[in-house]
Amino acid sequence: MKLALLIAVVAVAGTVLATNNNVGGQLLAAFHHGSTAPHYLGYVEGETTLVAPPIAGRLVSRPVERGGRVKKGDRLYVIDTSQAEAEVARAAATLTEFQARHDNLLTGKRSEEQDVVRAQRRELEAGLTLAEQELKRQTDLTAKNYSTRQSYDQAVEKVAELRARAAALAAKERAGDLAARESEIAAAAALIEQNQAMLARAKTRLADLMPVAPEDALVENTFFNVGEWVPAGSAVVSLLPDFRVKLRFFLPETDVAKARAGGRVRFTCDGCPPDLVATISFVSPRAEYTPPVIYSQSARAKLVFMIEARPEPTQLLLQPGLPIAVEEFMADGKS
Repeated sequence: MKLALLIAVVAVAGTVLATNNNVGGQLLAAFHHGSTAPHYLGYVEGETTLVAPPIAGRLVSRPVERGGRVKKGDRLYVIDTSQAEAEVARAAATLTEFQARHDNLLTGKRSEEQDVVRAQRRELEAGLTLAEQELKRQTDLTAKNYSTRQSYDQAVEKVAELRARAAALAAKERAGDLAARESEIAAAAALIEQNQAMLARAKTRLADLMPVAPEDALVENTFFNVGEWVPAGSAVVSLLPDFRVKLRFFLPETDVAKARAGGRVRFTCDGCPPDLVATISFVSPRAEYTPPVIYSQSARAKLVFMIEARPEPTQLLLQPGLPIAVEEFMADGKS
């Protein structure tokens, strides 16, 4: 009886050892999908675009719905724009004011102001002519002792005074025809540039409150309804642009050397046409445990490397989450 039991134990131990010796072969065949050619399992990953306002506000309009499609330039939503519109109007008015000040510095005084100065100058020149005639008469009379020295001195002083006033008015007239000093003009120009930047910023903030679709896309989800308060930076809509998808598949350590960034692979999926091609864009530098999403009896290797590849944009639209199988690494990027 004991001998029979011992023989049975030895037989079981031999079976276990034979099984353990075959573990390496099972790991190497983990991704072979039941055929001689290896199939590497994976799925389609979508890259969504989250559209969010930079400042908080109340949602007043959201013309898109979950599951709908939008074209490039279509309005996605509108946050209350009353304050932003007022800021744009204020910045535009300030810019107009500083532009007018700059133009005024370039043109000099108004023609009406210059006409007043010219009239004053002509009046003074007429008085100067009379004063010079009186000075000449006083000079003759004084030489003949018919007039006093005091009268002569008064005539000289009168002529000198009128000549000085005439020179001052002439200088004032010339200055009125000139523009402001260069430093004042430069300062006014700098203020114009500053207010142009402020106006552009105000317009950008207004546009951020009512964004449009950056490209043709599927509305993957909406997160707020009309009337709700949207915090700054919180996404209102998520978009999945056309062809903004990638393949994620996983290679065992023994096959990871096949994957090179820029290389091409051929893959299949359920209900898809044949000869689908993708270009490898990323090869993970570290191993990870087999993701639960692809773990099965046919893909049970413990440590794998994640690979990402971009499908050809001219091929069909791939639905995110769709399982795929990479069938072949294409040599030198050729089929």
